[in-house]
Amino acid sequence: MKVAAIGIGSNSLRMLVADVLEGKLHNPIRYREGLRVFAALDERGNISPEMIDKACQSVLNFKLQAAAKGAEEIHLFATSATRDAANQEQFIRALEESTKLKLDVCSGDKEATLSFWGGAENGPTGLIDIGGGSTEIAVGCGKTVNDAVSLQMGAVRLYRMRAISSVQEAMEVTSIASQILEPVRERFVSICDELTWVGVGGTFTTSAALIQRIPWQERGSIHGFSISRQSLMDAICYLAPMPMEERLKLDCLQPHRADIVVHGMCILLACMQAMNIPSIMVSEHGNLEGYLKEKYIFDYVD
Repeated sequence: MKVAAIGIGSNSLRMLVADVLEGKLHNPIRYREGLRVFAALDERGNISPEMIDKACQSVLNFKLQAAAKGAEEIHLFATSATRDAANQEQFIRALEESTKLKLDVCSGDKEATLSFWGGAENGPTGLIDIGGGSTEIAVGCGKTVNDAVSLQMGAVRLYRMRAISSVQEAMEVTSIASQILEPVRERFVSICDELTWVGVGGTFTTSAALIQRIPWQERGSIHGFSISRQSLMDAICYLAPMPMEERLKLDCLQPHRADIVVHGMCILLACMQAMNIPSIMVSEHGNLEGYLKEKYIFDYVD
């Protein structure tokens, strides 16, 4: 059976279409659109009417593409920005009316768990998912998640708080992220050495492309790449002072991430410093895979 999951993130709208066969996902096809729902939250925390209309149309387009690929069942879920929105119910109704899909708004813990299920390795694993509005950290092994947390720091969220145009400003944002991490740091630092750390989300794939100086589309060289703490620091020092027009010329950066990518890197640096993580492996998998695994794979395996 072919199925699809559409995820409304804070920075991106993404979709995964895959075949479910013998307890595994096969032949994945990925779709992505820069949507930035979080950036459309006004001072009262409402998603703007323009963004609601845009999101409805974009989700409908994805649904039609999934159906054209033969998807028999299509699921829709949302994460941080929708979770935070004061007019969440209005957003849900608009989506259901325009797309006929029921929106599943994930809690922070659920988002962390889905990312773990999608991106974690087989053995004891620590996982970090840096999104536009939040960052999730989870540890566990296999299907079991032993601890998970969702923190109110994401690349777009910190971008709205503090601009970065120098290495000094980047270190200031890293300090902000470290302060947000501090209350939960001890939960993870004591077991860090026992884990293989994996990172999911655009910050990781973009950092991997930048460090290797390869085009961001070269996924074969990005998935599985290991980011060291030193290489991350070097990337921040290289990119932070670079004017936006110069960043946009780099083929290793997705254009829609050029303004926020350093903020995501600062979050990652804060995580690696706080939990003493020497290196972290990049995965292109994440909560989309986790969502489909929960729906279709785990019952088969159990």
